[in-house]
Amino acid sequence: MATSQSDGPAWCSKKLVLALHAETLQQFGGTTGLRDEGRLESALSRPQNRYAFADPSLFELAAAYCHGIVRNHPFVDGNKRTGLLAARVFLFRNGYQLDPDEAEMVQIVERVAAGEVGEEELAQWIEKNSDSR
Repeated sequence: MATSQSDGPAWCSKKLVLALHAETLQQFGGTTGLRDEGRLESALSRPQNRYAFADPSLFELAAAYCHGIVRNHPFVDGNKRTGLLAARVFLFRNGYQLDPDEAEMVQIVERVAAGEVGEEELAQWIEKNSDSR
């Protein structure tokens, strides 16, 4: 559910992201476990910190979720899938649908993981592949 602008965005909680991670592992397989709770908390606070100290778009905040989870690597397995899913859920909760080409989506997330794509480029890609719902 989207919130009014004065309330700020509908954030992804730690509990939600842990559930998304479990869902991706159930669907695609992988080793369960949180590798570093501090890295997860850092990734989840990143969008909120950006919001508190700047005026980012929802696409920039979604990119912060994805980039933070993918690059911080808080889980034993499934970081790329979880990062992307967190961005998608964040956008959905705030009135947008991220619906990219599957192959392009895999490629961009792999490039984020390799350090070849930063948050700004990821935000542009997310915006280009999102529609209001």
